[in-house]
Amino acid sequence: MAVRIRLTRMGRIHRPFYRIGAFDGQTRRDGACLEYLGTYDPMETTGQRVKMDKERIEAWLARGALPSETVASFLRAALSAREGRD
Repeated sequence: MAVRIRLTRMGRIHRPFYRIGAFDGQTRRDGACLEYLGTYDPMETTGQRVKMDKERIEAWLARGALPSETVASFLRAALSAREGRD
């Protein structure tokens, strides 16, 4: 079973909201999730747009899950922010 870490759309018309989740590779975009790992709110202007459970994401990556391009960019941004603080 190939697992992908990707987004699933929530929200309403003209107000998107996404959940980051671990999905079987054959699952449709809004299909059943194995585990939800965070959220992404592209409309957020004052706070944090991306919230992730980094420990659970690292656990899924260690098991061989592959992130989508968008989730990979979120992970790169989180890694560079963490390195910038240290």
